Amino acid sequence: MKTRAAQALDKLGILYEIREFEEEELGADEVAEKLQIPLAQVFKTLVVCGDRTGVILACLPGTLALNLKVLARVSGNRKVEMVEKDEILRLTGYIRGGVSPLGGKKDYPVFLDQSALEQPIVSVSAGMRGMQVFLTPPDLLRATRAKVATIGVGNEK
Repeated sequence: MKTRAAQALDKLGILYEIREFEEEELGADEVAEKLQIPLAQVFKTLVVCGDRTGVILACLPGTLALNLKVLARVSGNRKVEMVEKDEILRLTGYIRGGVSPLGGKKDYPVFLDQSALEQPIVSVSAGMRGMQVFLTPPDLLRATRAKVATIGVGNEK
């Protein structure tokens, strides 16, 4: 059975690879370690709510933390905040730790950290915990219609 994320990519004719792993903890560090890829290629999807736009998906590498002030500015909001954990499933159709920027319950705006464009391949959740989809950054941009901005902050791991 294909996830909604995979179905969305199939519908667009985008090539991808799905890799599974035994998940023990939620986090990009574990994904990178178990799939033996650089942490900078593991993109987490965070669910955020803006005071003007409503729900936004922020996609950034495991090496960085989300800069809420920058995301607010580039998304046309005065303020954004993380959505409560118990609201994630209702809003996206995905469980925490398995949120994908692809194939969600609704078509929310996606903001992708610019560092994705420096990678040959990126991975995002395939819509289930322990399952990642690998694709090129241009294909991720096309599939999500993401806006690219420097939304991450922090030291590279």
